[in-house]
Amino acid sequence: MKFAEAVVNVFKIPDLRKRILFTLSLLAVYRIGGHIPTPGVNTEELQRMFEAAAGTALGLMNMFSGGQLEQLTIFALGIMPYITASIILQLMTVVIPTLEKLQKEGELGRRKITQWTRYLTIGLSIVQSAGIAFGLQRSENLVYEPGLGFVVMTITTLTTGTAFIMWLGEQITERGIGNGMSLIIFAGIVVGLPSALQNIYENVFVTQQWNMFQLFLILGFMVVILAFIVLVERGERRIPVQYARRIVGRRMMGGQSTHLPLKVNSGGVIPVIFASSILAFPQTLGLVVQDSPYLTQLLEPISYGEPLYELLYVLGIVFFCFFYVSIIFNPTEVADNMRKYGGFVPGIRSGKPTADHINEILTKITMVGGLYLALISVIPDLLIAGARVHHLPFIGNWADATFPRWVLDGLNVNFYFGGTSLLIVIGVAMDTINQIEAQLIMRHYEGFTPRAGRIRGRRSFG
Repeated sequence: MKFAEAVVNVFKIPDLRKRILFTLSLLAVYRIGGHIPTPGVNTEELQRMFEAAAGTALGLMNMFSGGQLEQLTIFALGIMPYITASIILQLMTVVIPTLEKLQKEGELGRRKITQWTRYLTIGLSIVQSAGIAFGLQRSENLVYEPGLGFVVMTITTLTTGTAFIMWLGEQITERGIGNGMSLIIFAGIVVGLPSALQNIYENVFVTQQWNMFQLFLILGFMVVILAFIVLVERGERRIPVQYARRIVGRRMMGGQSTHLPLKVNSGGVIPVIFASSILAFPQTLGLVVQDSPYLTQLLEPISYGEPLYELLYVLGIVFFCFFYVSIIFNPTEVADNMRKYGGFVPGIRSGKPTADHINEILTKITMVGGLYLALISVIPDLLIAGARVHHLPFIGNWADATFPRWVLDGLNVNFYFGGTSLLIVIGVAMDTINQIEAQLIMRHYEGFTPRAGRIRGRRSFG
């Protein structure tokens, strides 16, 4: 009843109703564009190639594009070039003083960095679309009329599609509800869930590749992972803060106790998306340069599902957790502002000791958050693609003889049930609902959860 009442309240508020309908309209435009193919491509042959490459880095890129890469629609590149451009500029912020200065200039600097991100996105789109065009021409029966005309047309079509998606995401962020780029990825993943369910049904009841134990195993893992994600996403570490009494004019100010909330997972799904994007880049290069046996041999150990890939994936997620938190949260600045307004952490001196105390707690919970993201992302991947420890030297023969094949090679589930996709879907859904609920509460309406439930739902990690 509370949820239904909150939904009704959403459409009672004109501004919120307008924002939600605007967001849904642009997402509908994005899905319509996903049915317009790039001219000159044999989409049936291309789809067969993607079906054969299911559970690889190609499947990851296809997931982020909402299944449009396997059909090579005008939106085939999806939002990946924008994500890659954002990663590059954020990494360069650390080493280039000009970018660091712009980042500290507030709204004006943010707009300048956003503009450079757009330019870099267009450049990356041109490079990636050119690689796709040349790669398609190398394969037989994929292109009807190969040549310079096909390459130019493909580059123009895919680059324009990416620029339009980027514009859609920015419009949703500014005039809609939620983060536009995340919602576009969210929509692309959710639209593939019916086909994933159909794939599970066929594996169990038609082809009988799975038995009932394997079915309940993966469904059980999905339920556990979903509950674990919701639990940790709502978790935070609260640092108690006491404000001293002070006299302002004729009034006594301060004296209250509050807390500084630090989320366990401050980065949300961004570290996972960043790490996935970085690891997908070498595989994209391998698809473009197929004639080099040396490159193929070099990239084989870091292909999707291999032990080295999973190790690099975990390290990448943890790294981007720390990197993202270092960008959005400055303990020294927080401690200085706290001291300026007469606040202090009980038992800790103001100034640098407070900053060190906050930084120590932030480091611990960021490590926990990074390991949580890695665990959520890797365990389902092991179910999908298998552990593949028999590919490792020295223990390969022993592992091959010891473990069952479904442990080594996975269950070959549709990629939409990977940990990355579940994390993105749940994280984006929770963030969007929280924004809608904040709008409702601000206008004195009841949110999706009762007031007491919201307070109890916040668990403290410490």
